[in-house]
Amino acid sequence: MTDKRDHSVSFVWRILGVFGYSRRALHLVWTTSRVLTFTLAILTLISGVLPAATAYIGLLIVDGVVAAMTSTSPDMRRVLWLVLLEAGVVISLAASQRGISVSQSLLRALLGQRVNVMILEKALTLQLANFEDSEFYDKLTQARREASSRPLSLVNRTFGLVQNAISLTSYAVLLYAFSPWAVVILVGAGLPSFFAEAKFSGDAFRLFRWRSPETRMQMYLETVIAREDGVKEVKLFQLGPRLLQRYRDIFNKLFVEDRRLALRRDSWGFVLGLLSTAAFYGAYAWIVITAMSGGITLGAMTMYLVLFRQGQTAVAASLSAISGMYEDNLYLSNLYDYLGQAVPLRKGDAKYGPEPQRGLEFKNVSFHYPASKRKALNNISLKIRPGESLALVGENGSGKTTLIKLLTRLYDPTEGCIMLDGLDLQKWDVEALRQRIGVIFQDFGRYQFSVGENIGAGDVRYIDDAERWATAAETGMAAPFIEEMPDGYETQLGRWFKGGRELSGGEWQKIALSRVFMRSDADILVLDEPTAAMDSASEAAIFDHFRSESHNKMTILISHRFSTVRIADQIIVIHKGEILEQGNHESLLAMNGQYAHLFKLQAKGYQ
Repeated sequence: MTDKRDHSVSFVWRILGVFGYSRRALHLVWTTSRVLTFTLAILTLISGVLPAATAYIGLLIVDGVVAAMTSTSPDMRRVLWLVLLEAGVVISLAASQRGISVSQSLLRALLGQRVNVMILEKALTLQLANFEDSEFYDKLTQARREASSRPLSLVNRTFGLVQNAISLTSYAVLLYAFSPWAVVILVGAGLPSFFAEAKFSGDAFRLFRWRSPETRMQMYLETVIAREDGVKEVKLFQLGPRLLQRYRDIFNKLFVEDRRLALRRDSWGFVLGLLSTAAFYGAYAWIVITAMSGGITLGAMTMYLVLFRQGQTAVAASLSAISGMYEDNLYLSNLYDYLGQAVPLRKGDAKYGPEPQRGLEFKNVSFHYPASKRKALNNISLKIRPGESLALVGENGSGKTTLIKLLTRLYDPTEGCIMLDGLDLQKWDVEALRQRIGVIFQDFGRYQFSVGENIGAGDVRYIDDAERWATAAETGMAAPFIEEMPDGYETQLGRWFKGGRELSGGEWQKIALSRVFMRSDADILVLDEPTAAMDSASEAAIFDHFRSESHNKMTILISHRFSTVRIADQIIVIHKGEILEQGNHESLLAMNGQYAHLFKLQAKGYQ
């Protein structure tokens, strides 16, 4: 007995606790559009009062007709005026409901946009580690799928609850004159359905959260099958049927749970709904018998039957609204969990270092990714001065790109420190630091924008500056093929939008290189496998330009091509996150170690 009571208390507290998001949703809707929210509230109040007024006028009409039929001098004008008055009330009710519909439609558009912007704004504040965390992606998926529509749904249900509460109050006042028990029956008959619906809403929400990884996999499979960057291999390797079958299997797995929940929900809904039906017809018989015995007039009987029918509908709608509000609050918890994701504070505010001549220094730097126990970098120490170039060599996965992520503060070291101009990177203002760095990663962005915007993205301050586009394209060796395009720098790239042009891998790489050179005031240039998709002649031309443009800058080059690497002032060989060898091309060949071995292997391939 005690366990059942504790379970019931726990259930009630869970319901009350989850409604904590209602206030935040109401504030969100109010601040989105005060005018529309206020209009919606007023029209809701009007719609709540008018149905009872309609029923009462109906009583007067019926009683007026009965009186006229038994009178020798019937007052026809009074009955007709009452008919006109009821028509006016019905028209007013229809107008208010239409106004509610318009207000909801406009609020839905405004609120959907605002919530999506809030989600994207939050994404801009998060760290790279968040986006490489599968649990975070589940949270983001949940927020984006439902949260943009739930705040307005919650507010609509809240206003609907207020409207039905007003209607119920007016119905209860009129029904009380017949019998207080009629009010008790009216309200009590709907409670079982409410508690059942609240329970199944919670079950539906838990099912929604449980299957987020599977839902995300379905979205990914859709992308692979239906996007141009995946369709080539899907067709060539005949992956289509297999991927489509996996898509079907995930749906079938999820559908089993959906079907089970739907059957339980609707079966209980039907059984408990019978209670409401029985209550209505019991009250129907009661009212009819009372009228037949002369206890109430024919008009009163008509009014009470209408009131009880509409009241029962209002009770069901109110309880459904409360259940729906509970469900909306559950889904809104996803949105606010996401928006409340902790963002580490970056305390640095320095824009300049005290010793510019010292350049860049890594001091005993180690790092491991949050979900990994193995160190991606271990005890890395290196220096590079202004005007010097550094090349990083090593097998894939050795930690070369991770080192660049630390330099750009996409991650922070777990041990050691990185210094720039004699100042720890932790003390630098992040935006000021990144403004000094031009980077092309091996997985650089291929934006479905114009050529000019693709290049201008390298420095958002001058993203619309056509002269800088042209200068950067010259340096990045992209200008010749851009000038051959009919629309030049206004050419749409990619196939996502009408008239878009797709580039070859080498052309995209030149666009990305041009993007680096947009940031003309950057004094640290990082090229991570910048010429992997280019032929040897293009690579040689690129690096001739690169060397001429970077004589006073610090340059870091990651490449597997030793014809490129050998031009660097300093070469570091990284193996499993540690520095294995360090020196220039000649000294490393003289050491006859790993670098010399790899160089000879590659050189042998050209003989």
